Amino acid sequence: MGNITKIVLTGGPCAGKTSALVRIIEHFSSLGFKVFTIPEVPTLFTQSGMDYLTKNRGFFYEGEKATLEIQMALEDRFARMAQECEEDCIIVCDRGTMDISAYMSPETWEEITRAAGTSTSELLQRYDAVLHLVSAADGAEQYYTTANNASRNEPDNEEGLRIARSLDKKVIHAWTGHPHLRVINNNEDFDKKMNRVVKEISDVLSLPQPIVSERKYIVELVGEVPDDCTESEITQTYLTGEADAEVRLRRRGWNGQWVNVHTTRKRISPTEEIVTERQINNSLYEMMLALADPERMPIHKKRKSFIWKGQYFELDFYMDQLAGLVILETKGITEHKSVKFPPFIRVVEDISGSTRYYNYNLAKKSK
Repeated sequence: MGNITKIVLTGGPCAGKTSALVRIIEHFSSLGFKVFTIPEVPTLFTQSGMDYLTKNRGFFYEGEKATLEIQMALEDRFARMAQECEEDCIIVCDRGTMDISAYMSPETWEEITRAAGTSTSELLQRYDAVLHLVSAADGAEQYYTTANNASRNEPDNEEGLRIARSLDKKVIHAWTGHPHLRVINNNEDFDKKMNRVVKEISDVLSLPQPIVSERKYIVELVGEVPDDCTESEITQTYLTGEADAEVRLRRRGWNGQWVNVHTTRKRISPTEEIVTERQINNSLYEMMLALADPERMPIHKKRKSFIWKGQYFELDFYMDQLAGLVILETKGITEHKSVKFPPFIRVVEDISGSTRYYNYNLAKKSK
């Protein structure tokens, strides 16, 4: 049996998931992987008579519960098939279990998961990575359409764009807390958006990747960050390890929940590196803290993540010894594409590529 990697491909309406699935199948099949794709269950249900907009609560509850149960059953069955394959397998879910929660109240979601014998934390652990493609309704409005999906029901006008943007953010919130949630921006060149999907999956598979520096800026906050941003608290501790590798523990918390991730970043050439991430439990996290690099202090920061005009940003407010430092980092904005800075941000300095502001170097103790 080869290795099995399970990935969710999600996003708001008209995000490019269908094209991404084709690209994934073609690219990774050519590398020798066996690729399984699990269809979007809500679409199957809609085509079979389910009405997710019904006012009948009993009908809605049973339909959503069945959607969750069938989603889990499909994933489990495909995983069993993959276990019989000799080659490494990738299981790509066209949306996953947590997408279902974006369309109901937290109370109803808890009721449904409990009835299905599961929970949010258990569902998040079913997947190795979650790739969220931003809806064209946010930043690429000229390409937004509902014509290519008969199950979509938002109006094809400005109100429809607003609904699509709202759904996009609700889906991101639903997956918040997954250790490998990656948001794929819109791009003027759609092919680059698809290439980013391939790159993120390659990272999960620990395939060698080109070293890419994200665009980073020291900023000041001159207004209010939108209420629909995702807020979290992060502690990063660097560990002793191989001379040519960076080893890090990250604990990220939101809404009283915590996730621990162990990351190893190893450069294999001047232009390539391999990044390996794994989620670890609290006991192992506490044990590994004993390996903390004595020359580096933990990095503690509060993060606000948000989408602005189709681009995804992470706004970090550093604490403790770095109090007062605020860094805005872009995600997946290519070198030659302009950054759409939100009006509540004032850029103080462009620090893209500056090794001085790598977290690894910021953590170094002064002598």
